[in-house]
Amino acid sequence: PFNPSNFIIHAVSNIICSIIFGDRFDYEDTKFITLIDLLEENSRFQDSIQTQLYNFLPTVMDYLPGPHQKMIKNINKVDQFTLEIVKEHQKTWDPTCPRDFIDAFLNKMEQEKGNGHSYFTTETLSRTTLDLFLAGTGTTSNTLRYGLLILQKY
Repeated sequence: PFNPSNFIIHAVSNIICSIIFGDRFDYEDTKFITLIDLLEENSRFQDSIQTQLYNFLPTVMDYLPGPHQKMIKNINKVDQFTLEIVKEHQKTWDPTCPRDFIDAFLNKMEQEKGNGHSYFTTETLSRTTLDLFLAGTGTTSNTLRYGLLILQKY
């Protein structure tokens, strides 16, 4: 017996990274492993009562200790990771040759530059890439794990 969870999470995360960031990470890359660990830790924190209360009473819970505080710090670390990649993309950006999701978003930001009500901002880009990464990694890897369990059973 073995647990394929780590292999599945790494593979799914790398596929999502190639779509969003335009590059895959080595499975031994410390940044990549740290990123995956932060995501897994946050998924464990989501079940805590404090985190669920934070969703209803965020201003009150900001002042109380608990796992929700660590989850917020983890999200900020992942957000910082994506912001670094966005900054690298902005330096090497070529509007005629989009490499990935970030470049396509940067192209749209350039098109909407004169529009004061545009939702295409660097902050939105960072949050969108974070959402795609977080949602895609967790749900897809869980679906694949359950699929493997069903295949194993039948």
